[in-house]
Amino acid sequence: MERVENTQFVDTSILKASGSEASMKKIVLIGCGGAGKSTLARQMGERLKIRVHHLDTLHWKPNWEMTAREEQEAIQRALTEEEEWIMDGHYGSTLPIRLKACDTIVFLDMPRTLCIYRAIKRFLTYRNKTRPDMREGCEEKLDLPFLKWIWDFPKHKKPQVLEEVRRYSEGKRVLILRSRKEVQQFVSQL
Repeated sequence: MERVENTQFVDTSILKASGSEASMKKIVLIGCGGAGKSTLARQMGERLKIRVHHLDTLHWKPNWEMTAREEQEAIQRALTEEEEWIMDGHYGSTLPIRLKACDTIVFLDMPRTLCIYRAIKRFLTYRNKTRPDMREGCEEKLDLPFLKWIWDFPKHKKPQVLEEVRRYSEGKRVLILRSRKEVQQFVSQL
């Protein structure tokens, strides 16, 4: 696990100089709720001209009805067969499907206070509406269990995520972005 834990922001100007950005065609974006996955996915999709799949639109049916796990797995397996893709969403139970198929892993390891702030801001922005990266019919909601999940993410989920990333990282580009500045630098280099 040391290799992943010690991975820092990768200066993508080095990647451009070596031409290795060409292999950035199958990209997984993971992280805590409110970390900025969907926003980064949209930005990357626009710059790289790669189709973005927001897993929230696959995971939830209208009125917050959960898609059966078998269906989620089948959809994700089919999407990983595409030549190029960006998939944003955490969903730990299906994470291995995406990690096995990708060439690039981006883990947004943002401070939990920032994630909480963004989750609240998102709720206020999309209250009584469906946000762009969510399935139609799922109006934005926010509750205490979700805020607690975000707060507890660094202690309870992050170690599992890093272990999964380590398990599937061989031969892949792994980027762990820990601040807004690192995200902005990364996007500006694409």
